[in-house]
Amino acid sequence: MTSLATTDEDRIAQIAQYRVLTDPPRRDLVALADVAAQVAGVPMATINLITDTEQHQVATVGFEAAICAREDSMCNAVFEHGEPVVVADAREDPRFRDNPFVTGAIGNVRFYATYPLTTPQGAAIGTLCVFDEEPRNITEHQRQALASLAERVVDLLELELRTRELDASVADLCRTQAELQRSNQMLTAFAGQVSHDLSNPLAAIGMALELLGLDGNSDPRAAALLTRATSGVRRMRLLIEDLLAFARLGAELVRVKVDLATVVDDVRDDLAAALTGCTVEVGELPVVVGDPVQLHAVVQNLVANAAKFTRPGEPAHIALSAHRERGHWRIEVCDRGPGIPADQRHRVFEPLARIDASAEGSGIGLATCRRIVEAHGGHIGLDESPSGGTCAWFELPA
Repeated sequence: MTSLATTDEDRIAQIAQYRVLTDPPRRDLVALADVAAQVAGVPMATINLITDTEQHQVATVGFEAAICAREDSMCNAVFEHGEPVVVADAREDPRFRDNPFVTGAIGNVRFYATYPLTTPQGAAIGTLCVFDEEPRNITEHQRQALASLAERVVDLLELELRTRELDASVADLCRTQAELQRSNQMLTAFAGQVSHDLSNPLAAIGMALELLGLDGNSDPRAAALLTRATSGVRRMRLLIEDLLAFARLGAELVRVKVDLATVVDDVRDDLAAALTGCTVEVGELPVVVGDPVQLHAVVQNLVANAAKFTRPGEPAHIALSAHRERGHWRIEVCDRGPGIPADQRHRVFEPLARIDASAEGSGIGLATCRRIVEAHGGHIGLDESPSGGTCAWFELPA
């Protein structure tokens, strides 16, 4: 025997979430009650939900549904024990012979069979009942079939509940997606405006510094300050460009077949100066579906980083490879550099995050890569390479 110590509060909460008491009778529940009556070979069946004070007949066959006081219910005496009860003649059972459904005050029940409705959380919320006004017996096969039907009643209640929860989640996701799209549009517009507003005065400052450099001032202190100022202007220009790219990339995708081997060839051409003296090994790379411009930006960022971060006195060595894992391609760009501590690898994908403050860059590159890869339905991350350096990887749907 299963002990189901269900409090009235638990029962009321479980029943309320199914929304059966407040909605019209559900046809699927009525159909199950009808099947139960046919299985038992009786004219009447009901699905009852029992609260702290009442029994609600939420689906009936052979009579009109009603609500009665819980203490008048025949099921009240047995349903919380978690076991089926089958009685050939309720007048001969001490649990039921004085019940108003047996004495004639409410009904004239003789044959009575009840099967508990138990939720996945173990709460006893009601019963599936079949009965007749004539004494009778049912076979073991009929008993097993009725027990299975009682489980199906709970399955239907759970299915409807989960469907509503799923619909609510989908609605929330749609609202979130709409808000993200709105935010992305605002971010792009803001970045474009900021880029425009800052670029013009920055260009004027750069031109003024360039003219000062041509002035022929031989003061070494002035020359050093001028060099620092010019370098600052260049870094600021790069930062503005990177911020604008971060806002724009990953938003609108062109989905075509992209040969990553061709992308790597183009990247090597673009980074020819940065890759001078660097060994680049390229394995077999796949053809994927995505935006060629944006995927080019991802590969270029990862290769440029691998070339930039090297061990003192050692030339850069970069290895690009790919392999298929179930439903996606995993592309890796590994180096032999100093590596990144495991507890810092997630930070580098945050905008403006920089692990090595002495290295050139805005700290936007990897954040942009993550934005692009996730827009393609993939993932990106960092691991330790076999040589102790960094292995940057990204995955795209195959």
